[in-house]
Amino acid sequence: MNISPWRSSLNDALNCNSSQPHSRYFQLATVQADGRPVNRTVVFRGFLGDTNQLKIVIDTRSQKYEQILHQPWGEICWYFTETREQFRLAGELTLVDANHPDPELQKARQSTWQGLSDNARLQFAWEQPGEARASQDTFSPPSPDPVNPLGNFCLLLLDPVKVDHLQLKGDPQNRWFYLRGESEIWSTVEVNP
Repeated sequence: MNISPWRSSLNDALNCNSSQPHSRYFQLATVQADGRPVNRTVVFRGFLGDTNQLKIVIDTRSQKYEQILHQPWGEICWYFTETREQFRLAGELTLVDANHPDPELQKARQSTWQGLSDNARLQFAWEQPGEARASQDTFSPPSPDPVNPLGNFCLLLLDPVKVDHLQLKGDPQNRWFYLRGESEIWSTVEVNP
C-alpha cells in the first residue's frame, strides 16, 4: 500500500492538537436517496492498518447505514483549532457489517469493537436509533460481550481519493490538493487559498 503524502500533515495536526478532546471528531457528509445532503459528527477511530482508510463506527439500524448502501461516497471535514488547519477528505465508503465477505475486514471490525470503551459498546445495545424515545430503563441493558461485536455494529471505512488541506495561519494562507490517480499514486498540487 502506498501511504499518501497527506498522512504526515494529518498526523502532525493530530499530534499538535491532541490536548484538544474535540480533535478526535470530524463531520461526515453523505447523500440521501433523494439527493439531499446529510452531515453528522463522528469519532475518528484511527486508520485501517497500513492503509489510508479512516475508521468510523456506525449502527446498521441507523439512517446513515441505509444512505451509504445507496450512495457509497462521502466527504469528511476536520478542523483543528490549535494549528488552525482544515482537512477535507473525499472518497469511497465501505460498510463492514456482520455479513461482509472479507475475513481480514471482519478481523478489523472485531478489533475495532474490542478497542471501544464499555460505554461506546453499550450504545449499540440501546433501542432503535431515530425512533420515538424509549423508556429510560431500555438505556441500561446488560453490557455487550467485549470480544464479539453485536450484529448491528458496523465498521465504516473512508478510502480517500482527494484531500484538500488548508492552513489558515499565514499571510497568505497555504493550501494543497492531494489526488489519488492510477495505481494508487498520489499527486500533490499547491493551490491558491
